[in-house]
Amino acid sequence: MTPKSLLILAGDGIGPEVMEQVKRVITWFNAKGKVSFKVEDGLVGGCSYDAHGTPLTDETMQKAMDADAVLLGAVGGPKWDNLPFAAKPERGLLRLRKDMELFANLRPAFVFDALAEASTLKTELVRGLDVMIVRELTGGVYFGEPRGIETLPNGERRGINTQVYTTSEIVRIAEVAFELAAKRGKKLHSVEKANVMESGVLWREEVTKLGAAKHPDIKLEHMYADNCAMQLVRNPKQFDVIVTDNLFGDLLSDCAAMLTGSLGMLPSASLGAADASGKRRALYEPVHGSAPDIAGQGIANPLACLLSFAMCLRYSFNMAAEADQLETAIKAVLDSGKRTADIMQPGATKVSTSGMGDAVLAALGA
Repeated sequence: MTPKSLLILAGDGIGPEVMEQVKRVITWFNAKGKVSFKVEDGLVGGCSYDAHGTPLTDETMQKAMDADAVLLGAVGGPKWDNLPFAAKPERGLLRLRKDMELFANLRPAFVFDALAEASTLKTELVRGLDVMIVRELTGGVYFGEPRGIETLPNGERRGINTQVYTTSEIVRIAEVAFELAAKRGKKLHSVEKANVMESGVLWREEVTKLGAAKHPDIKLEHMYADNCAMQLVRNPKQFDVIVTDNLFGDLLSDCAAMLTGSLGMLPSASLGAADASGKRRALYEPVHGSAPDIAGQGIANPLACLLSFAMCLRYSFNMAAEADQLETAIKAVLDSGKRTADIMQPGATKVSTSGMGDAVLAALGA
């Protein structure tokens, strides 16, 4: 049995707490004997800066490049707010995405029936919700040049960021979205601002051409980003797969996340291009961030991190049955009424971070 290598970067805040529960599940899978995971730990974010003076060392970056998949907890916190921009914890995460060429960010927003009433929207709007947002991750305004802050001759300061996309960048992210749509509801919304941005015009043209040439069976609709944000809170179940750029994907995926009632419930995957053998570099992380206000209290919700590992099983290791097994166990735990503080409901049983891990392992049959 060839071991599958996992690099775990627990990071800052609640990252180590939620990742500990993932490690317990990995240990359980290893003990079953059907798969062998070789796990190595590393530092990223503020903890890496404290230890090494950089949010990500070259050594850890190389380990990420060599691993079959990377599991990340969270980075950042007020402790590091005053660091120079290049040393901030978030720059470690951005370097991982950039150097690993993780151009496709998959952000599912789904609602477990047991948690439908936790959403701030009416229950009938979100019950059964299952949306996948595909966000382009390595281009656009976050990486475009020129960028910076300059002082003008009149003494004013000006901040500059550049929104830029090429045909190849648009086509490769759209191809991922079309392929996902083909396996789901055969419906794809492409989102941009073609009414006011040339990059949006190019985006719409290239996605349209790709759909007509290679995916005529997928129903393709175009929508402006501001309208999409409004429609997500008006009628979210009209969407199945949404593909969009880096900036709009950042905004819309967080908007969609809160339809579910808690950021503590949502996973994500960031994928690179497949090589000749079909392998993709990949990084999996929960959406919720480092939550420094509750770090160390044992109350963080580990389910998003566990669901991120389920995505890892599905997309990096082609272990759909095991991914289904883990997701079914999580659903059973929620159906049984166990809740961490962020998703607590009247009549439910509050459990700690490790208590939720205990419950998931029990549902798996441990």
